[in-house]
Amino acid sequence: MKRDLLYAWLLATLLSGIPSTLHALVTGGDPTEATRAAGAMLLPSETDFKTLLAAAAIVHPTVSLFWALALWILLPHRRTLLGALIASVAIALIDLRLIAPAFFPRVAALAFWPQFADHLVWGTCIGLAFEYGRRAHALRPQYR
Repeated sequence: MKRDLLYAWLLATLLSGIPSTLHALVTGGDPTEATRAAGAMLLPSETDFKTLLAAAAIVHPTVSLFWALALWILLPHRRTLLGALIASVAIALIDLRLIAPAFFPRVAALAFWPQFADHLVWGTCIGLAFEYGRRAHALRPQYR
């Protein structure tokens, strides 16, 4: 159901930055660095934080929706959580090791493991939401 896709995307988009933000706070790094890098995907020469924040508010949900839609279409209806986790590892490698170095240097400059953890949280959220939605639909009485 499309509502499940919307919930999965929203949950994943809102929670996926937690690991890298916590990592930055614990290690004394800049917790806004990933946000600035995401904004720079749209506005590469921009330095103003408010402008980059606005750009990141467009870029991050859009990229998240792209991948969520891909998983919505491609994942089997069983073992959705495991499939989403495996897919999020592949997506992390594609995003961080192929696309970012080629097109988005500020994203490529981010520490890999905190960003990788963000991708895993994203995949977990997608998988859990898809799994919950599919199970809830299976339990609903079918009317003819």
